[in-house]
Amino acid sequence: MDPTSACNLSCVGCWAAEYGKNYNLSYEMLDSIIRQGKELGMHFYIFSGGEPLVRKKDILRLCRAHQDCYFFAFTNGTLVDDEFCQELQKLGNFALAFSIEGNREETDFRRGQGTYQKVIEAMDRMKAHKLFFGYSACYHRYNTENVVSDEFVDDMIARGCRYAWYFTYIPIGKSARTDLLVTPEQRAFMYKRIHEIRATKPLFAMDFWNDGQYAYGCIAGGKRYLHINAAGDVEPCAFIHYSNVNIHNVSLLEALKSPIFMAYRHRQPFNDNPLRPCPLLDNPEILVDMVKESGAKSTDMEAPEDVEELTAKTREAARKWAPVAEQLRPRPKSAQAAQAQVTQTTQAAQAAEQATQQTAEQAEAQPSTQPPTPPSA
Repeated sequence: MDPTSACNLSCVGCWAAEYGKNYNLSYEMLDSIIRQGKELGMHFYIFSGGEPLVRKKDILRLCRAHQDCYFFAFTNGTLVDDEFCQELQKLGNFALAFSIEGNREETDFRRGQGTYQKVIEAMDRMKAHKLFFGYSACYHRYNTENVVSDEFVDDMIARGCRYAWYFTYIPIGKSARTDLLVTPEQRAFMYKRIHEIRATKPLFAMDFWNDGQYAYGCIAGGKRYLHINAAGDVEPCAFIHYSNVNIHNVSLLEALKSPIFMAYRHRQPFNDNPLRPCPLLDNPEILVDMVKESGAKSTDMEAPEDVEELTAKTREAARKWAPVAEQLRPRPKSAQAAQAQVTQTTQAAQAAEQATQQTAEQAEAQPSTQPPTPPSA
């Protein structure tokens, strides 16, 4: 959820920028959402924005009030100071992911001149206080290779990062740039590279799209995740700005039963290939159907976007990704087990045949030990 839509940066392609910068969820509302969530079994809460640390006093207060929950925030890092780090040390239930787009040039390209250095300083401060943190990176056409390079990842690890969230660029908003969308080849590269990083480096890396196989497709729409923006609109996903209800008018449970959430649940998974999990990026025609069927309205306050306009920007990317995703499609465990059994059986049969052949060859080569036949009388 977004405590505020306010932000001290103006990043290129930021989905949050479409909400405007004048909205806030009160402390009382944030607290109510958490209390309702706990009744439903929810104990993990993520703060996004805007820049959530604009409301850091209220966030720290929430963390103190709900020690049975874990809290997490995506932050640009510019508001992390020593006093804040000391408060995090006392809490123990709040972690950060610093938004960074690669090296200095890539980060400052999207986030503004000087931002990279401020992020690095915040990381150094967190490390000095021995706090748990990681980084978040949006990969797009112009930074994909850089943001997962050994040089960059190893530097993040050295600065104290222990996890990484990777998000591919999504063209949300009427002014969104479609040239930033990754190519199918880059997305396939990321799929393989994230697995490689997890296997070879002391960093837990996650890809919000390409790790769909571990969550059985899209987790949004209340399946395992939902989003509430700073105005209170309850959305199926932080990247899907459509809603039927506002949390100021309904309970959290009622919001989970709203038409667009039910449309999600009736259709999930959106594709039988877990590498095509998203209704916007991978299956745009399904998103159109759900929004129209549910009567959900655009929640972009700055410039409401019709769902047909939104999905028109991703249809070509979805079409090009489909055959590549099919080649990469993870095999179900049952199929893997069956194949392993076939392989074992085949190997056993081959070994038995080879052993039989070797025995026959040895028998032919060994001289006879039978006594000579006596001469006939």
